[in-house]
Amino acid sequence: MKLRSVFNLVAKKASYAAGTAWTFLGAVSIVLIWALSGPVFKFNDTWQLVINTGTTIITFLMVFLIQHSQNADTAAIQIKLDELIRVTAEANNELLDLEELDEERLEEIRRTYEQMARDATKALDKVRSEKPNG
Repeated sequence: MKLRSVFNLVAKKASYAAGTAWTFLGAVSIVLIWALSGPVFKFNDTWQLVINTGTTIITFLMVFLIQHSQNADTAAIQIKLDELIRVTAEANNELLDLEELDEERLEEIRRTYEQMARDATKALDKVRSEKPNG
């Protein structure tokens, strides 16, 4: 099995596990045990170092798991949106590769769609104002 496949499998399982109520309760329990053990260790530097080190390591590793999951989710959503654009007869096919455009072109397209939204709002307001109340 390739390293990428192993990482993908481990990352998915770890991301799923990290998002469960049991994992959250476990983390809360660890923090409570740590806090309650403070008087036993006289709140010394080593006692503080234990929680600081543990949370730093976990946070560091979770950044990579979260980014991996985010990349996979973003790619899947992008493919789904591309397919919806592709099968829509009147769609602007330039949007299929939108994430690859430069900022200037993106801003131009955004302004176009904002204008379309304003025009649609005006048309809807006009229709609503012409309807009789009743």
